[in-house]
Amino acid sequence: MNSKISQTFENCKKQKRPALITYTVAGDNTVKNSLKILNAISKYADIVELGFPHNTPIADGGQIQGSSYRAIRNGVTLKDVFKISKKFKKYNPGKPLILMGYYNLIYQYSENQFLNSCKASGVDGLIIVDLPFPENLKFAKKCKKKSINFIQLLSPTTPRNRMRKIIHNSHDMLYYISMLSTTGGKLKVTPKEIFKNYNIIKKVNRKKNIVIGFGITNQTISALKKADGLVVGSQLCQSITNSLKKGQNPVTKLNKVVYNLKNQIV
Repeated sequence: MNSKISQTFENCKKQKRPALITYTVAGDNTVKNSLKILNAISKYADIVELGFPHNTPIADGGQIQGSSYRAIRNGVTLKDVFKISKKFKKYNPGKPLILMGYYNLIYQYSENQFLNSCKASGVDGLIIVDLPFPENLKFAKKCKKKSINFIQLLSPTTPRNRMRKIIHNSHDMLYYISMLSTTGGKLKVTPKEIFKNYNIIKKVNRKKNIVIGFGITNQTISALKKADGLVVGSQLCQSITNSLKKGQNPVTKLNKVVYNLKNQIV
């Protein structure tokens, strides 16, 4: 699948740097501000992830839960997520957009309708946290038919045999969870330990783009820049929270945060 996602990784590799992938929650703190945030940070982010708000998270830490709570309180639904996506892609057609969330919302929406809405909104990829391999094979196949990347997850505890199967069945990008924790936790392992596992994954298929998420912040990002890509989410959600508490503009503040993150890996 020669997608915008794979093209972005190729461009970053030519520049000898990792792709910077940002995560924010759709509708935080309003639908209007959420779109403004995406448009602003996309100047520095190579790929943008947009989470759909959810009230029963599995892997999300307190920072992302706070963002989801604000969005849900404001009545943000999946239809709003697609509206934000469509408007963003209208003005940023070349910037890859990945939606991230949980399967029960897709199930309620209906798989086919959800994927049709993704396609109509210009969504390039999906990360569904609670739809693991091999249960995700059928859904991943549907995604591929729509030219939407289904992004598989790998963790430090993924057995080798299972890892090979996941990589073999993956699309243009895989997401490596750096540590056993929820998002937003302090990095509990050293970069050396992370790359020990990361390199095992890369050896299976060096053509696959592997990104690292969990524990990536301003303090840790430069030590991990040998990866194909790095995902920053909790720090951004926390930045929005802090801005709102202080009565500041979350768009302006977040733009500076992402700018500083990018400067550490170029």
